[in-house]
Amino acid sequence: MIIERIQTGVRLEKRLVKVLKALAEHQDMSLGDLIEGIVLHAFEGKQPFSPETLQTIADLRRIYGLTLQASDSHRLSEEKP
Repeated sequence: MIIERIQTGVRLEKRLVKVLKALAEHQDMSLGDLIEGIVLHAFEGKQPFSPETLQTIADLRRIYGLTLQASDSHRLSEEKP
């Protein structure tokens, strides 16, 4: 399917980005392709990952110290410089 992509200025939590980049590398895809897939699955209420990939994600979360959970998603704030 032919689509048009644009650059975005999205800011994400540092450890989350590390896990996403490592997962994209593990899946042999770009970070953008991984995020598109996650979002498209979420929009349809579908699970984007197999049990094996979920185990890989758990391992990567541990490696990069990502302790954030879905319940944290609307309660995050940045420190003021």
